[in-house]
Parts: sequence; C-alpha cells; structure tokens
Amino acid sequence: MPGGRPRTFDEEEALERAVEVFWRQGYEGTSITDLTTAMGVNKPSLYSVYGGKADLFRRVIAHYAEHEMAYARAALEEPTALLVVQRFLRDNVTAVTLDDKPNGCLSIQGGLSCSAENQDVAQFLAASRLAGEKAFADRFRLAIEQQDLPADADPDALARFLMVVSEGHAVHAAAGVPREALLQSAAIAEQAFKAMTSQPAARF
Repeated sequence: MPGGRPRTFDEEEALERAVEVFWRQGYEGTSITDLTTAMGVNKPSLYSVYGGKADLFRRVIAHYAEHEMAYARAALEEPTALLVVQRFLRDNVTAVTLDDKPNGCLSIQGGLSCSAENQDVAQFLAASRLAGEKAFADRFRLAIEQQDLPADADPDALARFLMVVSEGHAVHAAAGVPREALLQSAAIAEQAFKAMTSQPAARF
C-alpha cells in the first residue's frame, strides 16, 4: 500500500519504555532484544523509527531531560541562588528515589563507564551533564551581578559543587540509600553553600 504499512505502536509510549530499560540496565547492559521486548516493537521497526540503539539512546536522554529533569529547569527560575540550590537538591533527592521509577539517575547509570567501542556514549553523557553544570554556573553569575552572591564568589566552582552532590545522591540512591538519608546530606550541602557564599570566598 502507498507509504508502506502503518505503525501499530505508539512511538512516544515505546520511547518511555526504552527510557526505563536504559535507566535500569545502562547502555552496554541493554540489548536490542531487551529494547524490542520492552517497547513492543520488532527489530526492523526499531531501526526504521529510532535509527538503532545509539540513536535511540540519544532520544531517550533527550526525553529524560525534558520530563524527568524538569525540576532542574524549575529550580533555575528561583529568585535567589540559595533557593535555586535548595529546590534543586531537594527535588533531585525526590527524583532519584521515586517508587515508580528506577532508583538513581539515567544520565549517571546509563553509561558512566563504557568499553572503548562505546566511548562516544560516555562522552555524550558527560557533555550532557556538563551542560547542566554550565546552566547553574550561568545562574550563579547572574546572582553575582544582582548582588545576591558575593562579588568574589566562583560560579563555576559552586555549580560543580552542586553537581557533585546531586550526582552522589544518584549513586547512593541506586545503591538503596533511602530518601530520608539523602535529604540529610542535601540539608548539609545547603548549609555549606550558604556558608561559602555569605563571606568572601576562601583562597586556596
């Protein structure tokens, strides 16, 4: 028939199922069979619609960033740097400990360590995480301009600190550390941020 056979699956729903598979198993731990089984598609359809495993993974990460990481964009809209940090860290803890999702973070578990043949996947994920770090650094630069942070505060170091804490939460959540314990470390990080930004920056 003209235009080929119509699709018999919901492309967005199948993509969401792929998100969970990669989230639980990582890039290298996920096979094409795992994906086709979870997504309810056959191999030709997967390649035709999504372009294969690597291309599908990039779409999965984009979907994850848009939906599961929306809390990070919301945090950036808070009126002060401290509120940005508080909202991000608390919402991050919630996001990595949801009952109906895998524990941890897809961008961490998806491919933190890959074989040589899949180094482009690890590099892609690292670049994605660094883009998020840059967004927070830019927000802290704005806070300095608005005199919400001290003039000698280091926005890049503050953003890196924030990412180190949130990524650590993801690793611990994946290991089974409960939400309440992670909220305790988030509270400590909030106090550290407040201390670092309420006086002239330390020189090392």
